[in-house]
Amino acid sequence: MPVKVAREVIASVKGCDSVPNRYVEDLIILKSFDIVAQRLAPPTGKSSISSSFPSNRQTGFNVLTAEISHETNSFSLQETDEQAFLSRYVLTGAEAISERGEANTELAGFLDTGRAHGWQIKHVLSAAAGPSGKVRRTTFDWLCDPIVSMIKQHPFDGILLGLHGAMDLDFSEDGEGELLRRIREVVGQDMPIAITLDPHANVSKQMCDLADIIVSFKTYPHVDMRDTGRQAGEILHRTMAGEIKPHTIRVSRPMLEEVNGGRTDIGPMIERMEAAATYELQADVFAVSINAGFASADILEVGPTVLVTGQGNFAAHTAFAETIADDIWNRRHEVLNDYLSVDEAAAIAATYEPTDGPLIIADYADNPGAGGYGDSTELLRAMLDAGVGNACFGPMVDGEVVQQLHSVAVGERVQILLGGKTDARFGGGPLGLEVELVSLSDGHFTGDGPMIHGLKGSFGPTVVIRIGSIEILVVTIARQILDLQQFKTFGIDPQSKSVVALKSMQHFRSAFEPISGKIIVCDSGALCTPHYERLPYRNVPRPIFPLDEAENGFVS
Repeated sequence: MPVKVAREVIASVKGCDSVPNRYVEDLIILKSFDIVAQRLAPPTGKSSISSSFPSNRQTGFNVLTAEISHETNSFSLQETDEQAFLSRYVLTGAEAISERGEANTELAGFLDTGRAHGWQIKHVLSAAAGPSGKVRRTTFDWLCDPIVSMIKQHPFDGILLGLHGAMDLDFSEDGEGELLRRIREVVGQDMPIAITLDPHANVSKQMCDLADIIVSFKTYPHVDMRDTGRQAGEILHRTMAGEIKPHTIRVSRPMLEEVNGGRTDIGPMIERMEAAATYELQADVFAVSINAGFASADILEVGPTVLVTGQGNFAAHTAFAETIADDIWNRRHEVLNDYLSVDEAAAIAATYEPTDGPLIIADYADNPGAGGYGDSTELLRAMLDAGVGNACFGPMVDGEVVQQLHSVAVGERVQILLGGKTDARFGGGPLGLEVELVSLSDGHFTGDGPMIHGLKGSFGPTVVIRIGSIEILVVTIARQILDLQQFKTFGIDPQSKSVVALKSMQHFRSAFEPISGKIIVCDSGALCTPHYERLPYRNVPRPIFPLDEAENGFVS
């Protein structure tokens, strides 16, 4: 078990016989990481945070910050262009700080650290696109050029970037590594660079070579973005002050991803994160990042990685990382989700009694948060066939239907062809339906849950339709459901329903689990199906789990 092995590794490093149990069994994971951040932080001061570069060097270090996030699904037909980013958000300078600077974001954590240490922060941009296909070169240049240009124009002491870690480009498999390469060409090897990552990053060797400091979120559902930004910032501050000289080591295993996608609410990742928190208590260990990887990336450097950002005894750091990686490998058959067929899920829904709250059905395979198109019709078809009542469903991504219904009066009944228009091979083709138009909207919402509290989002032009007693949220822009306001804003109250069907893998749990009576997960056969053998992998290294399990001796 990683906690037991980690204790042995720590004990050997410290030269003592044991590590007290209180450092392991009594740890609350995020509180433990917070203790580490407090240990890193000196007394607070004032900072200047603006979109214009301050000239007074006496008031603190000059730090460039930026955020760029894209999780690339190699199997998506939808290439990622500038409009894809503009549809989610592209915010520059003061606008980004205003929108994201007090929310649960990496940028907010960067700014917290800057204020604590009197930094002079120049924030270039915050940009994200929904998961989709490869990012085009022109789009990547459009995002990166302002960062590189700003570095050329001003003397910085350090660079702090909020990245994802699974960006694939139409000319390179390693988008984050390419950005770091361009930056290093300008600043050389001496300037400290810190980056934060989503734990679904496919961390490359190049990223570890070019970024001194790497800190990944430690929760899935992701609720610690701001904390992660603070931790990375504190490590960067100590580096700029000359107190430490960090480097990041990386170990991996031949897998497409950690078998449960790295979920941290239950299962073995809880134990691994406890071990990581314990190891971070050492003076020469600044961050331990356990990345599940992103299996929908058909690239060479895919899969789970364990990183240690530290200094000193790197043989010991590597040994610790190997124990966590071994545990990921050895427990690769311990699948936590029971993936039902859509018909099995619908049958449960048809007879469900919402005594303790609604039944939540998560369509894992059509999750827009992993590059699913969001227009799979299979689960909806099964629910209609089974006669499921008092239900809501969302999102169904179909801009054509939205456009058609925006010329119709609320309350009218209309014949439509709904969903299944992107690629019917994954998740089914269009459904011919007669529906009642319930409402029209511009699609804007503001989250109030653990993940996106206070953050604005948009589905683009949106309608709510009703078929029988099922209300369906039909949208233009694909987004996974992870906040109650994504229904409530449009007049759908999930808590009043017997059944809530939504498209998400894991993030929905942070907001929907508290209101649920029961949660089930299904596989609609859409693009993010957990049956990876159905996907046309060409570039991943072979053999790799689970594609080559039987024929390559991977069976334990």
